[in-house]
Amino acid sequence: MNELIARSNRLGSDPANTNFAGGNTSAKGTETDPVTGEPVDLLWVKGSGGDLGTLTADGLAVLRLDRLRALVDVYPGPDREDEMVAAFDYCLHGRGGAAPSIDTAMHGLVTAAHVDHLHPDAGIALATAADGEKLTEQCFGDRVVWVPWRRPGFQLGLDIAAVERDHPAAIGCILGGHGITAWGATSDEAEAHSLEIIRTAAAFLEEHGRPDPFGPEIPGYQADPDRLAKAAELAPVLRGLVSTDRVQLGHFTDAAPVLDFLARAEHPRLAALGTSCPDHFLRTKVRPLVLDLPPSAPFDQVVARLKELHEAYREDYRAYYERHATSDSPAMRGADPAIVLLPGIGMFSFGADAQTARVAGEFYLNAINVMRGAEAVSTYAPIEEREKFRIEYWALEEAKLARRPKPKPLQGRVALVTGAGSGIGKAIARRLAAEGACVVVADVNAESAHAVADELGQVAVAMDVTDEASIDAAFAAGALAFGGIDLVVNNAGLSVSKPLAETTAEDWDRQHDVMARGSFLVSKAAAHQMVAQGLGGDIVYISSKNSVFAGPNNIAYSAAKADQAHQVRLLAAELGEHGIRVNGVNPDGVVRGSGIFAGGWGAQRAAVYGVPEEELGAFYAQRSLLKREVLPEHVANAVFVLTAGELSHTTGLHVPVDGGVTGAFLR
Repeated sequence: MNELIARSNRLGSDPANTNFAGGNTSAKGTETDPVTGEPVDLLWVKGSGGDLGTLTADGLAVLRLDRLRALVDVYPGPDREDEMVAAFDYCLHGRGGAAPSIDTAMHGLVTAAHVDHLHPDAGIALATAADGEKLTEQCFGDRVVWVPWRRPGFQLGLDIAAVERDHPAAIGCILGGHGITAWGATSDEAEAHSLEIIRTAAAFLEEHGRPDPFGPEIPGYQADPDRLAKAAELAPVLRGLVSTDRVQLGHFTDAAPVLDFLARAEHPRLAALGTSCPDHFLRTKVRPLVLDLPPSAPFDQVVARLKELHEAYREDYRAYYERHATSDSPAMRGADPAIVLLPGIGMFSFGADAQTARVAGEFYLNAINVMRGAEAVSTYAPIEEREKFRIEYWALEEAKLARRPKPKPLQGRVALVTGAGSGIGKAIARRLAAEGACVVVADVNAESAHAVADELGQVAVAMDVTDEASIDAAFAAGALAFGGIDLVVNNAGLSVSKPLAETTAEDWDRQHDVMARGSFLVSKAAAHQMVAQGLGGDIVYISSKNSVFAGPNNIAYSAAKADQAHQVRLLAAELGEHGIRVNGVNPDGVVRGSGIFAGGWGAQRAAVYGVPEEELGAFYAQRSLLKREVLPEHVANAVFVLTAGELSHTTGLHVPVDGGVTGAFLR
């Protein structure tokens, strides 16, 4: 088993071998049956939904070979293929393990001890070439055998087992329209055979392929030097369009193969043919949406055309579904595109979560490579549309979707948190990420922002809330990473504690620039993007109990916080028509874990109240009704409650998180 996992990880970590979560590997061996004490022959095979590159023992299904192979005698034929996957459950050995995938028969019926099934671009290029069978023989001789397209399942396993039996010199096969399968007596031999097929196919395409498989360049469709800025501006518009049926997250790439494909004359024809490998089109849908304007087209014209193309795409997808659906087909899952191609700019891919969106783009990049290879030596000829539908709306695929874990409350939402490199902002970023949100960790200290983002597996941006260009760049980064922003937390702040006579104009301006003016600028940028998306949104201000509580020696800070508090009310009134809710959180002094208090504010406030600085948190707690100290996590809890969906009809509210300071009660 250890050899199998190591081989799987090596093969799966190289995108030249297979795509994310695509393909499967297996090994056969003998263990002692814990019930009978007798030897039992077993098959270890990657289970349904796992990824080879990150495969662990928990991702393997373990089956008894005798029972699995006995299914040959009861196999009812291709028309009842789906029944065989349920039968695999009766072949399982032991407890736990992953659910067996549809490809289990391929691994169990082949007699070789080790089997790899992969989706390499070079292999699929031959598999999708119009004369793929001839090219396979020309490329490999009798060492690799062509297997005509067949939907994955038990019959395909029988077909491949027959190839192994009838072609003793063969090390594997090219599966028409699909991928490759290789085998070996040892783990090393199977891996070597897989790599031999992949590298031989790639060398064949390089040697025999024509240099311009996608045709000549289209004038004006070359890569635009301002493509990132244009992509960021279009991102929220696109995200709003493709979220017509359900909210999607986006991912952008301007990879050179994408830009070259879209600059060539054949890209409209090839894109319309769609992808071929089942793993590809399950994630990219049957075909992409392709903008038919050059990158120089005015923004308003592009937006108008995208809206037209989106509506046409939805109508076309509905027609595709209706052409092929039967009485027992699952309901249509949504008619929005998963891939949007913008000539001269790049590609947006969409999905229910960030990984799904990113992987969809990776799969379409695989598809471009496949089309390039097939067109270089032949004509790209993917499997027919009906077969694509049979797989996309397969009952087994529906069952796989049903096994996915229940989405977290904030899945599908993108949050930008200012001042998130420490203290309250860091706690908020952690909580939102833990609840499923994608988070843009924004802080004026780039090093702190990256440290938090790295911890959470999120995106970091260096952002100065007093600088409009810096704010625009941060929102652009969020748009390119996730498709847009729909939850913003205005948390960035600082404080200087001085009596009125000692407060300088510079003290006043600095605090108002960061908190009052900074929140205004961030909210303005947020509203611009949220309105463009048309998906509503949340803006949350981390204000303070000082916004309503008059304390000593605190004029500049408290006045800035009062400004923030009133911004909440003003923006709630203005943005409600767009479905954008604006609320605030009013914490009392958060001492532990606070960047502001650690930066000198704690010592200043402790001096005001005549207590040691290390006792300031306890002092604040004792003046509250609950006698509890406020921590960053308590503020994060309030932000989560305000944005998680249960308070869908609440806007313009300030939530006190102060332990009960009567002087700060809202009136």
